[in-house]
Amino acid sequence: MSEISTARPLVGKRIAITRPPEQAAALAERLEALGARTVPLATIAIAPIEDPTALDAAIARLASYDWLVFTSVNGVAAFAGRLAASGRDWDARGLARVAAIGPATARALEEHGVRVDLTPDEYVAEGILERLGNVAGQRLLLARADIARRALADGLRLRGAEVDEIAAYRTVIQPADPEMIRRALLDDERVDAITFTSSSTVRGLIAGLAALGLEPRSTLRGVALAAIGPITAATLRENGLEPAFIAEEYTISGLTDALVAHFTARAGAGGRDTAGAASDGAPAQGAS
Repeated sequence: MSEISTARPLVGKRIAITRPPEQAAALAERLEALGARTVPLATIAIAPIEDPTALDAAIARLASYDWLVFTSVNGVAAFAGRLAASGRDWDARGLARVAAIGPATARALEEHGVRVDLTPDEYVAEGILERLGNVAGQRLLLARADIARRALADGLRLRGAEVDEIAAYRTVIQPADPEMIRRALLDDERVDAITFTSSSTVRGLIAGLAALGLEPRSTLRGVALAAIGPITAATLRENGLEPAFIAEEYTISGLTDALVAHFTARAGAGGRDTAGAASDGAPAQGAS
C-alpha cells in the first residue's frame, strides 16, 4: 500500500451520514481527513420536549438522588438547558454521583465542570446496569430521549432501585429527504457506505425509501451498512438489512476505525464486495 493510501485510506469512497446536520460535522471531518467524500443523509432531528414539567420537578429535587444517569450527549445538553432555566447549576446535585454511557457523553458533562463517576466498559445501557451493581434502595434519575429503550430503567427497578425515568429531549424520526436519497443511492455515483449511529437513524432511512416507493433490500444492495453498535445493527436486521460490520467501540471514533478496516480489507481482497444488504433469517435483538 502506498504512503498516500496509508495516510488517507478512504480516498475515493463516498460515505453517507444519517446524523442530524448539527451533529454530523464531527464524523464528516474524521472521514474527510481520511480521504472520503461525505454525503449528508439526515434521517432524524433532535427537538426539545414539549412539556418540561416532569424534568423541572426532578431538577428541583436533584440533591435527593444517589445517581444521575446520562445516556447521550443530547441528554446532557437538554438537561443543562433546563437546569439553567431553573436558575440552578450542577452543584444542586449535592452528593449525587454521575454516570455516563460513554466517552462522548462523559466529555459533554466534563465541559460543564461535572466529574463523571462511572463510565461502563461497553457503551450501552446494559453496560451501565452492570457497572452500577447493587442499587437496592437507591434513587436514580435517568435523563433520556423520549423513545429510548426501557432496558436500563427496567433493570434498575428489578434490582430494587427507585428510578425517575424522564424524557429530556425528543428524537424525531425524519424520513430522509428524497433529493438526498437520489444523490446518495440513485445517481451514477452511489455511496459506498451509509453510517448509522442509532436505531432511529435506521428507521428514518427506511421511511424515506418507503416514501419514494423503494424497497430497502434491493435499493441498498452493495452498499456497506455501518452500525455503531449492536443495538443499531439489530434494528437493521429487523428491517431485513445486514450490517457490513459493527464498530468494536461504540463511538464515532470506533465507527471511523471500523470503516477504515472494512475498506482496507476489501482492497486487500481485490475489491471484492463484502457488503450484503439483505438479511435472511438473522435474529432480531433489542432496539433503541
